[in-house]
Amino acid sequence: MRVTLRMRQLKTGRISLYLDHYPPVIHPESGKITRWEYLDMYLYNPPRDEMEKRHNKDMETLARSIAANRQLDRLAGKFGIKRSSQFDDFLPFFQKQVDKWIDSPSTHGGWVASYKTFLQFCNEQCNFGDLTPQFINEYKDFLQKKATRINSPKMRISQNSCYTYYNKLRAAVREAMVFGHIISNPFDAVKGITQPETYREFLTKEELIKLYNTESESALLKRTCLFSALTGLRLGDVVKLRKDQIQHSENLGYFIRFTQSKTKGMETLPISDEALSFLGELEASSEKIFGDYNFQRDYAHLNRWLQRAGIRKKITFHNFRHTFATLQLAEGTDIYTVSKLLGHKHIHTTQIYGKVMDTTKTKAMKSIQLGIKNDKNVQD
Repeated sequence: MRVTLRMRQLKTGRISLYLDHYPPVIHPESGKITRWEYLDMYLYNPPRDEMEKRHNKDMETLARSIAANRQLDRLAGKFGIKRSSQFDDFLPFFQKQVDKWIDSPSTHGGWVASYKTFLQFCNEQCNFGDLTPQFINEYKDFLQKKATRINSPKMRISQNSCYTYYNKLRAAVREAMVFGHIISNPFDAVKGITQPETYREFLTKEELIKLYNTESESALLKRTCLFSALTGLRLGDVVKLRKDQIQHSENLGYFIRFTQSKTKGMETLPISDEALSFLGELEASSEKIFGDYNFQRDYAHLNRWLQRAGIRKKITFHNFRHTFATLQLAEGTDIYTVSKLLGHKHIHTTQIYGKVMDTTKTKAMKSIQLGIKNDKNVQD
């Protein structure tokens, strides 16, 4: 970090005094990265009399004093013109954004995969100044044409992973702008990756009843999964649920007051008597209802539980949340209410579930009946 006094000959014959900052700084008025700080101080060249000589001497002395003070201020981090971060390492900042989600296992996994994929692309070297529109475009092409799975290097990542990893980086860059590390968002000049339509697996009401009537090797697994299917809560919110968050009123009955682990929004969620039955004895305490439950540890039990119930679908914990949303819509609950129950910030997020179980389509298809009952004589 260095501040140097420099001189420049002007066309008028005078000499302009300015400071050379290295590394560059961000000018507080223009917001642009620059190395030059002009002092609006000039020397006569050549001085014509004693007065102009004295002026030159005083200006040089003052300018050198300013340069020395700027040097001290920059070392102390106090200088009003902010130091540019373009030569600073972006990767530790990105890692901090990943670590913010460490208490939300399902979300954290996506951030970790996104970060590791980005490391592959940039060969573990990326400064804030490298984040240009061209760089982002190259990363976009890497995701869509070359990126492979972290745990399976011979397999390409899915289109959905491309979309997710691209947006995780965009979120980290947006945060970098908030902290002043980046002046303009390079993503604004790049066309994003389109989110593919994905099929969200869910369980039918009949399948949930089968699971309820089927024993599981892990009682906690069974309780948490069915509780999620009846409330729509994410895994992170279920395992954090405390007894003192279960409240009761004459109007609402039993409800949960909690902060969503993903969105950080405060929610009030009414729960049914059936959902309440999975919570055990309740008393006013900060004790976790499901203790220190680790779903990942019991994941193998989930597959065996499904098989014993005769269910061949590929189900994860999050699919129980999908099940809640899909069955609510199938039972006629309006999409706005379902969005509120799920704690979605935007209703378009909830509309994805509407594509899974559109009862209007089902009724429309069943409305045309020809009275045909497996007639073998019907020809194509």
